[in-house]
Amino acid sequence: MSQHVVITGANRGIGLQLARIYKTAGAKVIAVVRRSSDELDELGVDVRTGFDVSHADDVARLRTELKNEHIDLLINNAGVFRNETLAEMNFDTINEQLSVNAVAPVRVTHALRDNFSKGAKVAMITSRMGSIADNGSGGYIGYRMSKAALNAASVSLAHELKAQDVAVGLIHPGFVQTEMVGYAGDIGPDVAAQRISERIDELNLNNSGGFWHANGETLPW
Repeated sequence: MSQHVVITGANRGIGLQLARIYKTAGAKVIAVVRRSSDELDELGVDVRTGFDVSHADDVARLRTELKNEHIDLLINNAGVFRNETLAEMNFDTINEQLSVNAVAPVRVTHALRDNFSKGAKVAMITSRMGSIADNGSGGYIGYRMSKAALNAASVSLAHELKAQDVAVGLIHPGFVQTEMVGYAGDIGPDVAAQRISERIDELNLNNSGGFWHANGETLPW
């Protein structure tokens, strides 16, 4: 039986490349997006549009649509990136990032928990900017908060899902050339996605709850 993979935010960037990797490997891929893209449509995966994972009603509808699908791998990839500093503050964007980056992955995982097969995996695409120990510059207050919150929640999920034989991994993709960061970065989405898929392959119940750079480095909390 082919692997069943669900990826949020798969219409571009890292999510699109992950969809391509798993489709090429023969998996059944369900791409959950607000809006599709030409590139995603061309992949020939199962595209589910109109889902904002930060909206409770949309995630409830997703649960209903996928009620008969077993899931071997859930990749919570959808996210947003803003910047606030003490001098240039915007509490609306802080709340937006907390909703999309931290609450939404938990909401999706909660909604789809009954779909997980034995031995399933949940990959949280997080950031080393969620590391408190690694913050040497300040700034990006909302983004840092949201990813730190995601990391904390993911470790709790790792403990709670272990009884269901489901492993949870927290993966920083690197500084990736995507639209979200204005195409700055030092690696392309294809490289990042390949590395992420390798870390997912290594994920198991013994290392569940770990926080890794996609290149394999263990990151500080």
